[in-house]
Amino acid sequence: MTDTKYIFVTGGVVSSLGKGIIAASLGKLLQARGYTVTIQKFDPYINVDPGTLNPYEHGECYVTVDGHEADLDLGHYERFLNIQTTKENNITTGRIYQSVISKERKGDYLGKTVQVVPHITDEIKRNIKQLGVKNKFDFVITEIGGTVGDIESLPFLESVRQLRWEMGNKSLVIHLTFVPYIAAAGELKTKPTQHSVKELQSQGIQPDMIVLRTEKELNEEILSKVALFCNVEQDAVLQSIDVPTIYEVPLVMQAQSMDEVVLRKMNMPIGNKPHLKPWIQFLEKRRNATKKVTIKLVGKYAELPDAYKSINESLSQAAIYHDRELEFEAIQSETITEENVAELLADADGIVVAPGFGQRGIEGKFITITYARTNDIPTFGICLGMQCMVVEYARNVLGLLDANSTEMNPKTPYKVIDIMDEQKHITNMGASMRLGAYDCLLKKDSIAYKAYGKELIQERHRHRYEFNNQYKDQLEAKGMICTGVNPDSDLVEIIEVPELKWFVGTQFHPEFNSTVISPNPLFMSFMSAIIKNNNKK
Repeated sequence: MTDTKYIFVTGGVVSSLGKGIIAASLGKLLQARGYTVTIQKFDPYINVDPGTLNPYEHGECYVTVDGHEADLDLGHYERFLNIQTTKENNITTGRIYQSVISKERKGDYLGKTVQVVPHITDEIKRNIKQLGVKNKFDFVITEIGGTVGDIESLPFLESVRQLRWEMGNKSLVIHLTFVPYIAAAGELKTKPTQHSVKELQSQGIQPDMIVLRTEKELNEEILSKVALFCNVEQDAVLQSIDVPTIYEVPLVMQAQSMDEVVLRKMNMPIGNKPHLKPWIQFLEKRRNATKKVTIKLVGKYAELPDAYKSINESLSQAAIYHDRELEFEAIQSETITEENVAELLADADGIVVAPGFGQRGIEGKFITITYARTNDIPTFGICLGMQCMVVEYARNVLGLLDANSTEMNPKTPYKVIDIMDEQKHITNMGASMRLGAYDCLLKKDSIAYKAYGKELIQERHRHRYEFNNQYKDQLEAKGMICTGVNPDSDLVEIIEVPELKWFVGTQFHPEFNSTVISPNPLFMSFMSAIIKNNNKK
């Protein structure tokens, strides 16, 4: 195939309907037919990237292999398609304007007045097209963040309008809307969808397909009504009803021939229906899992479902592959005290000490780690969680009672965790951490080596502080072994306490490298240790 096809996914009525899941599901179906697919997300906020955003704003900050801090939807793209995304897969309004203003300052526009149209829209279009051309994908699916009618989304929609005009049947628009159920009337209402489509049409864009997000099954009458009032063929009006897991959405879309309709509309051969065998096997294992495994995550954003999205999904994948149903509970670390820790964690089969930044809730993490270590509960510390493991061990095993990270106490006499040398003079906070994939050399016979089955691995990072190698010998003499080290910088990436059942901390984020088809080995090892421990009980 020579020409890249471009599919745009827009949303209306309300946000958080699941445009990313629909985009990823369509991508999965096209990928199963043998096409190369990637997905990009356009976020209409003015931040250059989500790296400086509080998780309360947009949930977790996802990190790509090339070190870009991205929207969490990229995690869905990678988990569904089993691909790696890059900086080019997530563009914000801030980046678009930053690029245009930079060009204007350099004189690239030859003294012309720089305007939203054509200069901003041209930059948006360039970012859309270059992803397909540069990497020679068969399909580029572009999710437009926000909803139709948002002021900040207008330049993106104008760019889509222009591209649809320029590309013809090499492009296609899918519009996702909400069909609410009015309990008092006992009716499903399509009027919000009609208004949403009219708003999209007022921007010069006619959707080729409409996906109706719904909590209740929609009958043929409703689907026909939407098709009639929105100028869309009836077989191109689909419904996305609530399902037990997001991983069932590709099958729901396939049952309604979503991929076939897309291919037909783009004048492409349809061929035989793909089987999605590994995907279906995964879902069957999930449905058949009867035994439960309880994992408690301790972090300061426990009340936010999306703050630890990738960790939750990675744990769920590992549980399913071990024929278990995951019971996941996030506990606010600020609430944990010496007096209540046993009560809060007593029924935990495994404990995850979450990543994060800052002082808030840190003492609760130390208390959690002491409880987990002394009671020999399988425990996984990620990024800050790993650093807390080191601090707790230095305090309670080495006897360095005032040991700490200089992030929490710059004046600590025992800097077992310290700021990285290259971070000491940084003033700009955005995109300035140690970010992206780095090599890690594993010590043979370690838990990590047994999990990965090889000596050299690559995992993704997002941190400013690191293990202080001045304390390495002392810690190892007392049983905390550094089993993973970056071969170039000597940065400690993994710590383990071999005398415990499973007590592992990683400076990197293994959750960013776990997909439905290829779950991360460390999460699989963690789950295996938990099940083994439960069987002994």
